[in-house]
Amino acid sequence: MSNPVVDPASTAPSPPVPGPAGGSGPAPETAGVRSWLAVTAIAVGTFAVVCTEMLPVGLLTPISHGLHVSDGTTGLAMSLAAVVAGLAAPIVLVAAGRVDRRVVLAAMMLVLIAANTISALAPNFATLLFARVLVGIGIGGFWAIGASLPARLVPARSVGRAAAVIFGGVSVASVIGVPVGTVIGEWAGWRVAFAVPGGLGAAVLLALLVLVPPLPAERAVGPREVTALLRRRTVLTGAVALVLVVAGHFGAYTYIRPILEEVGDLGPGPIGGLLLGYGVAGVVGNFVAGGYIGRAPHGTLAVAAGLLAVAVAVLALCGAWTPGTATAMLVWGLAYGAVPVGLQAWLLRSAPDAPEAASAVFVTGFQIAIALGSLLGGVAVDAVATASVLWFGGVLAATTALLALTAARRDRG
Repeated sequence: MSNPVVDPASTAPSPPVPGPAGGSGPAPETAGVRSWLAVTAIAVGTFAVVCTEMLPVGLLTPISHGLHVSDGTTGLAMSLAAVVAGLAAPIVLVAAGRVDRRVVLAAMMLVLIAANTISALAPNFATLLFARVLVGIGIGGFWAIGASLPARLVPARSVGRAAAVIFGGVSVASVIGVPVGTVIGEWAGWRVAFAVPGGLGAAVLLALLVLVPPLPAERAVGPREVTALLRRRTVLTGAVALVLVVAGHFGAYTYIRPILEEVGDLGPGPIGGLLLGYGVAGVVGNFVAGGYIGRAPHGTLAVAAGLLAVAVAVLALCGAWTPGTATAMLVWGLAYGAVPVGLQAWLLRSAPDAPEAASAVFVTGFQIAIALGSLLGGVAVDAVATASVLWFGGVLAATTALLALTAARRDRG
């Protein structure tokens, strides 16, 4: 998989080489092809789980019609999976104890395959929600464990690059998962769009079993290790910034299809094209942010969050003016593509001595924010108007920009 993310860990002092949330072990002095294939398998796994999480965004209207529920109600498919994922990240991390990390990853991928299969066959909305609970477990467990594995797979000098590849799976899925799912849904139906990542998950499961070596844990992570990080001011501020901007983004983006239909007066074809353009812009945003994140992580995040706030406001004001809508969507994609990179760098720089626990904080905060944004966005869509979620997202993104600017000034001081 191509990797648009520059290693966020490079912005922090290098911590001791840890084991993955459960032990340390000397990495090989040289990383062979199989080591990098193992890293790639985990990256594709993160891509699969995050794509599965994002699918309802681009398929919201077809799912609503197919299962006979409102757009706001269908948004629960996003928020429920996110809530469960946020809870599952630290719980799986702690519950895994000394279990071989390869076994844990394989189990999480089996859960994801089952979830996608049930989603594709769901006869009603209640069944879909059950499947989304399974999705949440798979996301939280796989992401939290997988993000901490690079030091077990490659030598110390390559850990940063391996971490970037694995996090790249998350970032790429975040920006292209929705457009690709939308296109598949338009061509073959929303049920097929769920079946595709299920098939990808089966391939990842095989790759994990064949390519990833046994990774026995040597120590267990306690729940206090995760919660203790939030007592650090820089970590807590970063977590607040994360929740605000991600909640704002997903509060609006979860309902982007009805927004473009009702406010932009666009049909399925143009919407699919705009979402693909958004995805491409998001990958570019990752590249651009990677060039600046090492020198100015907070400033980079401030610019990205500020651009996101401007983009959603412009989209709300454009109405049916298609050129303005298209421009706003591209800027939105560019800005949001840079956001996760900045947030990762902020948290890892704030806790260089506890990268696994910091990863759990990042995953949990990210998923709580998705749930909060989708839920509040659904309330606004049903109670106020579809376009109201754009203003909701803009205000939260602007608040994160201010927090990041304050942190940047503190760095300079």
